[in-house]
Amino acid sequence: MLTPGMVRLTFAGDDLAAFHSSGIGDEYLRLFFPDTETGELVLPIIDENGGWTYPEGKPPVRCATYTVRRFDAEAKRMDIDFVVHEGGVASEWAQSARLGDEMVINNPRGLYVPPDDMQWQLLIADATGLPALARLLEQTPRGIKSRIFIEVASAADEQSLPEHPGATVTWLHGCGNGIAPSRLEEIMRSVRFPSTPGYIWVAGEQKAVRAIRKYVRQELKLPADRYKLVAYWIEKRQEWTAAWEALDPAIRQQIEAAWTSGRDEEEVRDELETTLEKFDL
Repeated sequence: MLTPGMVRLTFAGDDLAAFHSSGIGDEYLRLFFPDTETGELVLPIIDENGGWTYPEGKPPVRCATYTVRRFDAEAKRMDIDFVVHEGGVASEWAQSARLGDEMVINNPRGLYVPPDDMQWQLLIADATGLPALARLLEQTPRGIKSRIFIEVASAADEQSLPEHPGATVTWLHGCGNGIAPSRLEEIMRSVRFPSTPGYIWVAGEQKAVRAIRKYVRQELKLPADRYKLVAYWIEKRQEWTAAWEALDPAIRQQIEAAWTSGRDEEEVRDELETTLEKFDL
């Protein structure tokens, strides 16, 4: 247990010799869980375009996306930090995991790609983004200044971050994380940016990140290579899923097709965020 709200699991074994880390601080992968009733692990069939299908008559696999907090290729060991909460496939599995339990993972992908001229960075996250943020800071060159804001449930959920001479860290207690309204947008709007080139990285709940994205895109008008804003989770996920499934199938198909349209990714995301917001998703 790292804190009352987070547990670290270490995965180890010779199979990790085949794991090829991207080296990017916020790299993530999927964990694939067996069916709770049958114990069967049904993995997706992935085509050349990355599309997923399943064997006929089999239910979709249960999976969850998590950050690789640390990977040691030589020792064949990987650390993944799990937010502890009631419900949720990954959280419950992590809390009951025992020595010898196995996990199926896929290849990782990283999103943090700052410009070469970056002199400062703004890192903002809730508890779900804390593992990635810690690794990003760990890998940040000493000459880069980092302004960091992290919202957690309470002071007991603070963690020791990697030491860095250019880092200034502010912890926010009792907000976001499913316990109270998030303050991430408020914090984002309060920051005064240096005149030198920088980079913004945000990870948190979907609606908080969406609000920050609107500010960054519509008011600050930053180019896409100056930020990475990632929704790590959705509050009241079951309600969200029910609302998504209740959407007109034509609208769902339009949203899904937009991602494979080949258009500018940020413009597509702008349109989709507007559509999702319209239906309170």
